Amino acid sequence: AFSMMWKTKNIYNDVLNHRVEPERRFDGDYPLWSALEKLGDSYFSRIGWGVFYVMFYISFATQWWMFLLLPIHFLMGPVHGAIVNWSGHKYGYQNFDNNDKSRNSLFFDFLTGGELFQNNHHKLPNRVNFGVKWWEVDP
Repeated sequence: AFSMMWKTKNIYNDVLNHRVEPERRFDGDYPLWSALEKLGDSYFSRIGWGVFYVMFYISFATQWWMFLLLPIHFLMGPVHGAIVNWSGHKYGYQNFDNNDKSRNSLFFDFLTGGELFQNNHHKLPNRVNFGVKWWEVDP
């Protein structure tokens, strides 16, 4: 799962920094916000969010042990990505035969808010709502 997450991050950075050209199927009707992308990918942004979380805790934590939750906030993004990539290719069912190991993990999907309809996502990557069946809820 970590190697998959690292590969995805590298692809994103390669596209962001114009080292590779995105596939034609991803070219389309979406806004380009280069300045926002650069800011979001900068160390200034990463450090800024870290400082924000620490300041939030300093302002609102009422007990010392609450500061033990800080690592959870710092690791929330990478852990979420690892869960999605690991579970979405290991457990669950398939609506489509995509010639890959992508799965829809309904149990974990409730925890990730619709992120684990991986099989549907691999078949229909440009859809906003990855729920295909009536009972697949993607908020």
